Parts: sequence; C-alpha cells; structure tokens
Amino acid sequence: MFAGDSPDQVWGPEHLRLAVDAACVALWSWNLADDRFAMDERAFDLWGLEWSSSVSFEDLSAHIHPADRDRVKAAFTATRSVPGPYEIVFRILVGRDIRWISARGMSAEMADSEGAMFGIFLDVTGRKQAEEGNELLAGEMSHRVKNLLAIAAGLTQLTSRSAASVEQMTGELTQRLTSLGRAHDLVRPLPGEQGKAALLGDLLSVLLSPYEDTGAFSGRIRVAVPRMGVGQATATTLAMVMHELATNSVKHGALSAAEGQLDVTGRSDGNEVILTWAETGGPSVFASPDMTGFGSRMIQRSVSSQLAGSLSYDWQCTGLVATLVMHADRMGR
Repeated sequence: MFAGDSPDQVWGPEHLRLAVDAACVALWSWNLADDRFAMDERAFDLWGLEWSSSVSFEDLSAHIHPADRDRVKAAFTATRSVPGPYEIVFRILVGRDIRWISARGMSAEMADSEGAMFGIFLDVTGRKQAEEGNELLAGEMSHRVKNLLAIAAGLTQLTSRSAASVEQMTGELTQRLTSLGRAHDLVRPLPGEQGKAALLGDLLSVLLSPYEDTGAFSGRIRVAVPRMGVGQATATTLAMVMHELATNSVKHGALSAAEGQLDVTGRSDGNEVILTWAETGGPSVFASPDMTGFGSRMIQRSVSSQLAGSLSYDWQCTGLVATLVMHADRMGR
C-alpha cells in the first residue's frame, strides 16, 4: 500500500507487473553463491538471448562490448563490498547492433537472506544516441564557424589580387560571399528546404563557384564529370566533402595561390562512381599533413555511412590528389 492510498487500493503482483511493463524495464536477480542470473523475458529479449531459467555471469559478459567488459566486471564485483544502490551504463552486442544498457541494483549488503541481489536493466540506446548526436553537432558547428572565418579571409585575399578598385573589390567579394552562402545551404540544408535531386556537375559547380577567379586567372577551377543525378542525401554528403576539401585548399593548398589550379574529374567503373580532386600550382608539399582532426574524421564517417565509399589522400609534391569512391546505388538517395 502506498502512502495516501485508501485501504482498498492495495497494489498486488499484477499491478506491479503492469507498472514494470509500462516503464519498459527488465528484471533480474543475481545469486551471489553461484554467479547466476535469473531474468524475465524482457531481459532475455534485450540481450538477444534464448529464454533459459538462468544464465551465468560469464555468459552475459560474453555479449558485453569488449571496450566495456572489464569495467562492467569490476563494477559488479565491487558491489559485494560497497553498500548501497548502484548504476552502470555499458554497451552490449546483439548481432550487428550495439545497445546501451543501464544496469541498476543494490549492493551485496542489501541482498536478501538467501544471498540474492535484485535490479533492473533499462535500454538507454536512444538517450545515448541523442547525446552523441548533440556532441557531434556541437563539434561540427564549432568546426564550421572556424572554417567559414578562414574561408572569408581567403576569399578577401583572392579578390584583392584581381580587383582594380575598392568598388570592384567590394562587388566581387560580395558576390563570392553570396555564392558561399548558396554552397553552405547545400552542405547543411534547413528542414523543408532540401532539394529533390541535382546533376552532379551542377552541384560541384555551385559548391566551387566562390573560389573561382573572375579576372586574369579565370578558369582555374575545371569540373568534368559524367552526367548523372544525385539525390538529396547524397548531395548533402558530397557538399560536405567538397566544402572540407575547398576549405583546406583555400588555407593551405592550390586555392591559396594566385597560380593554383583545381581539376575535379569523375568516371563510372562498374558499381562505383569515382571523383578525383587534383590540385596543382599551389605551395609545395613536403610532408603529408595530419588528417585526424574533427573535420577529417566527420567526412570519413559520412562517406562510409552515407555513400558506402571511401576518401583517400595522395599528397604529391605538386599538390593534393584526393580520390572519392562512392557506390553507384547510393547516388540517387
């Protein structure tokens, strides 16, 4: 009976089960004498195991993510000597899926007279994915703001080389920044403003238009790719890749130099579409730069997950040659 309830409002086992089901929690008990767990059906489903009257601690441990296994074992062992409630969050492997589990219970000093501890498993995968997504978004926003400031500085220098007057420089710089805004909309479209599909060549031309010269060096960016359509998801990922490559080129590569040139070419090879980004005429390359920063890791992750492809870098003495390989089936998505 709960405080405030009338005498006829007594909670029985069936009411407790309804409350447990509504909370989507899985029940377990741990026999300290033989290290075996008894679990309800929801717990076995959560762990992806066949129903059994009990399961050993080692059997469960085999399904814990290798990176978390030792930490979880140590935490459960510590409950034998540390009094009070506890909670530990860890990952388990269910087939090819990764689930986040919160295990909550009472320490050994609060076990029942038969030496059994009781607790719950709670699936917190959605919460952890949301946390990771927020962290990724915060990191991406910080990275993108820094890149945009660097691009703006680079475009100002680029415009000053061909402008004959302050008025001409103002007009050309405004045009470049407007083009940069159009390109940025392709990188991160607002909800409801995503395009349906675009031609690959048109997409690349829009993305690279802010960096093209309008004066004596006009035509230093050349795009030659097969005529093919790309879906909105593919277009967004491609835009992120091109944006990252262009940003690095403006800061360190061919697009930072007056004589620098960029060729973006493409071809189809069976089930693959291959784009090649080739820079020449920029600063000499003496060593391969570190490509483990946030932007590089984010791009590699997007290419792998969204395009089922890969992005490789070849730092030649004349400039960067980057090769983007995409699965043809992903292009229309």
